[in-house]
Amino acid sequence: MCGIVGYIGKKQAAPVLLDGLSKLEYRGYDSAGVAVLNPAGGIDIVKAKGRLKVLSDAIDGGKKLKGTCGIGHTRWATHGEPSENNAHPHCNDEKTIVAVHNGIIENYAELKAKLIRRGYGFYSQTDTEVATKLVDYYYKKYNDPLQAISQFALRVRGSYALAVMYKDFPETVFAIRKDSPMIIGVEKGESFLASDVPAILKYTKNVYYVDNLQIAKLEIGGVKFYNLDRDEVKNELVEITWDAEAAEKGGYEHFMLKEIHEQPRVITDTFNYVYKNGEIDFSEVGLSDGILKYVKGIVIVGCGSAYHAGMVMQYVTEDLARVPVRVELASEYRYRNPVTNGELVIVISQSGETADSLAALRSAKEKGLKTLAIVNVLGSSIAREADFVFYTKAGPEISVATTKAYSAQLVAGYLLAIKLASVRGTITQDYCKTLLDELCSLPEKVAALLENKHLIQKFASETMDKKDVFFVGRGTDYAACIEGSLKLKEISYIHSEAYAAGELKHGTISLIENGTLVFGVLTQPDLIEKTVSNLVETQSRGALTAAIATEGVKLPDVGFEKVFSIPHTDVHFTTSLAAIPMQLFAYYLSVLRGNDVDKPRNLAKSVTVE
Repeated sequence: MCGIVGYIGKKQAAPVLLDGLSKLEYRGYDSAGVAVLNPAGGIDIVKAKGRLKVLSDAIDGGKKLKGTCGIGHTRWATHGEPSENNAHPHCNDEKTIVAVHNGIIENYAELKAKLIRRGYGFYSQTDTEVATKLVDYYYKKYNDPLQAISQFALRVRGSYALAVMYKDFPETVFAIRKDSPMIIGVEKGESFLASDVPAILKYTKNVYYVDNLQIAKLEIGGVKFYNLDRDEVKNELVEITWDAEAAEKGGYEHFMLKEIHEQPRVITDTFNYVYKNGEIDFSEVGLSDGILKYVKGIVIVGCGSAYHAGMVMQYVTEDLARVPVRVELASEYRYRNPVTNGELVIVISQSGETADSLAALRSAKEKGLKTLAIVNVLGSSIAREADFVFYTKAGPEISVATTKAYSAQLVAGYLLAIKLASVRGTITQDYCKTLLDELCSLPEKVAALLENKHLIQKFASETMDKKDVFFVGRGTDYAACIEGSLKLKEISYIHSEAYAAGELKHGTISLIENGTLVFGVLTQPDLIEKTVSNLVETQSRGALTAAIATEGVKLPDVGFEKVFSIPHTDVHFTTSLAAIPMQLFAYYLSVLRGNDVDKPRNLAKSVTVE
């Protein structure tokens, strides 16, 4: 949510800021702004409601703002409506201190009341203006920029990534974070600040990940880091392994379509991360065979699509490894007091910064449980705090609606299940090899599905007028349905629900009307007959039915409007193939309905606040 950029160097800052913000548009926003220290020693601030182009036009692509040090922001409204006043950057009354902020200051109302009693006025409804004026209050009290930020951190509750410029300290940006992502890049005397790697990848691959409650001081010569006591500390410089082109559309109309087509590579790269010399090697993950052999149980937590990947993982792991598995929404797990029995807690997150998932991880660690992170971003908060880390190799995922990261999470789950089953002796080595061979063949099968995407496009054009779409299945097919339904509703804005097929008669079937579209996912041979019976029941109430089924499996002739075939694979892995037609269906419906596919309304890519 929101986006931060900062720059200190020899270039004109504003064009760099705008370029960086454009790479963060996928995070979701409703307004934008920049602040630049001008050559005369003042601070120029320009803000605009709406898309980044409005801001860019107002400052002629950045040319109107002179100066080589600045900060910028794209805002997704939390406190206060989208407006120019509420947009960042925010400043003190004298316009000598300016700041941008991601996150939520939970006690902002209390702090605002205290600042008002000390003579401060407020022009916006935001918690960020409160944060800025709190820094101003402490700077005037101590005349020390580091101490002002340190005192700010001691007084506020909530999550934040805060970047501050002081008129008294030209060519310098100060920053601090707590539970909200922030990275700093360096290259040949230039320093860059951002809330995500794509914003600065054009300029450098050398980055620092800012630790929680750590203050950074960015200057032309480099970066220094401090703890809250203002003692200097050292951070490790990390090299980003993917290039700027990975965060571009590459000739595709939308990032989502590009990322759908990247899934064969993503599956291959994630598989090869731990598949070495013909077997699964978890040495880079940190999980030893000894730990896995004696795991008493597994709890999987996640949000959205990560939670759905966890549901698939539950079915597969319990079936193969015979380990009890429970899947929980991170937003519920963090507020429960669950009974624990030494389980391994697996936290799944694309960004590694998801607020509820991070809180769930910390809750598990407080209970003394071992934790495994399945994340896509090197150096992210969840990755740094977990005991073990499995890095999915999806590369940068820009589209808000996840596709390739979900596929990578599924593969990570399959590999963990197979490894658990192997070390615990619940499957034979011959079957283990068969499963690994099947995983090796998945990318080719996904690619074959993508070659026939025109079939999905045609069906989408025939059903684009539908107001309600249901997805039904059983077992892993039900887990696949939940993800397919989410994809459809989040980018097409069509009402959609997913149900375990056996639950239709327990109330849901009352929603079926003449012309309602019902998708059945039919990849589990032992369950197909029962699910087809449920689909027929919806047909008798006027539903239009379609199916996703494994090729070669003969379905009863019950009058499906369309059957989309997926290549044959082991029943444990069919979700990876069934997901493709559902992703494409959602994509094409969204395009046909004229929606902004990569920036669906009201959504943000990385949910770093509650």
